[in-house]
Amino acid sequence: MFFFNFFKNLSHDLAIDLGTANTLIYMKNKGIVLDEPSVVARGVGKSKRAKVFGKYAKEMMGRTPHDIEVIRPLKDGVIADFHCAQEMLKHFIYRVREKNSWVSPIIVVCVPSGATPVECKAIQEAAECAGARDVFLIEEPMAAAIGAEIDVEEAKGAMVLDIGGGTTEVAILSLGGVVYSRSIKIGGDHMDESIVSFVKKQYQLLIGESTAEKAKITIGNVHIPKGAKTVSMEIRGRDVMNGIPREISITNRDLYDSLSDSIKQIVNAVKDALESTPPELASDIADRGIVLTGGGALLEGLDRVLRQEVQLPILSAASPKLCVALGTGKVLDQFDKLKHLLFKQS
Repeated sequence: MFFFNFFKNLSHDLAIDLGTANTLIYMKNKGIVLDEPSVVARGVGKSKRAKVFGKYAKEMMGRTPHDIEVIRPLKDGVIADFHCAQEMLKHFIYRVREKNSWVSPIIVVCVPSGATPVECKAIQEAAECAGARDVFLIEEPMAAAIGAEIDVEEAKGAMVLDIGGGTTEVAILSLGGVVYSRSIKIGGDHMDESIVSFVKKQYQLLIGESTAEKAKITIGNVHIPKGAKTVSMEIRGRDVMNGIPREISITNRDLYDSLSDSIKQIVNAVKDALESTPPELASDIADRGIVLTGGGALLEGLDRVLRQEVQLPILSAASPKLCVALGTGKVLDQFDKLKHLLFKQS
């Protein structure tokens, strides 16, 4: 027992929110120590270029020469390129490991509620290959709820809507378990693609996803009341007709139009969840409301749209983008108490 506790104290265990858009790492008893885009840039063919990860790789998107490719190793919340995901995880873990730490960490990784056993196994193996001593998994909605300071153990229903980069998770939780969950492949990335398509169709201008993301963050709004002020920003791209660079002014109303389909699908997912809720839990949710987490919760007007559609209180977590990482980290900090929320994929 002495040696077990000795090695346990030497290990710097990690909780990882391995997201489609961003990877966040929480170190036990220290908090979030890394927040980087889930992007890898690598050489192709006979290129000798070294791999680049995170924000530096993201800055290369749409700007690379022929011997470099930029890859996003995760799609819709699960691994699309195993080797790249493994290399990215290794790099990020190496960056946050303490220099004097020679004991491999225990790693807890979140997975989408709709992930298949094969997809869960791939995430688990990627963490194992990245140098973990042991790997556990936790469902994203559960981690998000814990990160939003919801007591998931009590005998009351709680509803979480977690809008990430690749997926939107809607779940109803009670007594430390998931009563209902659904994952749809609508998230920040899909919204960015919708903006790209809208600008191309409406203004005959080709823009990159990074430009679309910037517009979404800056002036994105999914609820514009009558008489509201129009807000605009300048964006640049390539003219579809003549191929010449061009600048246009895009407004919050353009963003409203381009995002309407994505928001409609999210609203429908919430309504489906409510229709599937047992009566006693429905009463709890009517009293406590729906908690928004994930980066998508920061989208201007989303809470008002949901409140109008479902006639329930809509609450945004204090740090919605960090909820999954913070919740996974809390389970790691209180491992003996909360380990029953974790699982392994055999």
